[in-house]
Amino acid sequence: MDIYLSINNREQLITLPVLPTEFRIQSGMKNDTYDTISQGEIKLIGMETLKSISIQSFFPSKDYSFLKDRTYKGWEYINMLESWKTRRVPIRLVISDTPVNMACTIESFEYGLQDGSGDIYYTLTLSEFKFIELGKRSV
Repeated sequence: MDIYLSINNREQLITLPVLPTEFRIQSGMKNDTYDTISQGEIKLIGMETLKSISIQSFFPSKDYSFLKDRTYKGWEYINMLESWKTRRVPIRLVISDTPVNMACTIESFEYGLQDGSGDIYYTLTLSEFKFIELGKRSV
């Protein structure tokens, strides 16, 4: 399995060098509950909410034998993700060997040093981004 992040149809691409130990995708529904006089509480099924995923791992500052990719080192990953936030463009998340392939936005990006190795530990939270499709109407 590999995890890829990219922008603008792979204009820039990051392959996560160290896979997280796990990932979970949150997928919900926007259901509404109402009180009625004759039937009590009822529930109406709403639309799907935007999916979200949180990834925790680290960006290595040096070469390790277990790395999936060696294109960048430590702070280069941080600088690239921060520049994507500044550019305000959707990010494509692809997780190979799974059906996960979705456009996302960065909801939060927390990172820092923790063990003296120079490796940068991070938590990246992404939320699904839906491209708006407007229908044409004739006047």
